[in-house]
Amino acid sequence: MPGEKILIVDDEKEINELIRSYLLKEGFCPLSAYCGREAMDVLSENNVDLIILDVMLPDIEGIELCLKIRSASNAPVLFLSCKSEEIDKIIALSVGGDDYMTKPFLPGELIARIKAHLRRSRISEENDLSRCIYEMPGLTVNLANREILADGRSVTLTAKEFDILQILIKSPKRIYSMDQLFELAWKTNALEGDSKTVMVYISNLRKKIESNPDNPKYILSIRGVGYKFNHKLLEG
Repeated sequence: MPGEKILIVDDEKEINELIRSYLLKEGFCPLSAYCGREAMDVLSENNVDLIILDVMLPDIEGIELCLKIRSASNAPVLFLSCKSEEIDKIIALSVGGDDYMTKPFLPGELIARIKAHLRRSRISEENDLSRCIYEMPGLTVNLANREILADGRSVTLTAKEFDILQILIKSPKRIYSMDQLFELAWKTNALEGDSKTVMVYISNLRKKIESNPDNPKYILSIRGVGYKFNHKLLEG
């Protein structure tokens, strides 16, 4: 797809500019970074579609940078390196890299690999999107754009209310304790009293999506254990 953003992370200016020229000819939108810090700055401001990453950078090794990148982006990472040993390739792929090419490289092969990864990435996104919409009688939940329809009306949830609903609906047969829900939604260890916080959020969530919050049909209470989503509605 023309215009896809590709980040080139290579401190060798000639190689960076050379790859940039190849990408421009193919209709891509290249972005350049010459060190790890610049790469993370670019990622913080842009939603890139693919990253070309040199293994050796002046401020950080590409392997370590890839780990940082994976905390900010799921874009395919194509490593470029002068190292051709099998162990180097294995390490690069094990930290989240998607491909590995050695220098010097053929421009045609580089472009072909980029297009292949972008194609697979688009297919994966389309499949993920189809799995992000949950429809059942009286309720539609779109996890991709965070849209909720309850009895045909749009419902606005707080960030944590949505997080809790998402946790429950993605694993509808699983029963979650209140501590588990707190730790998953707040991403921290649950302390004494946090279970009450979850109870309040569940109560507010039910008021927004349930036609009868006192007799809920979506978010079910499992006495003495916690909560679960009514998986039977999703199967129907």
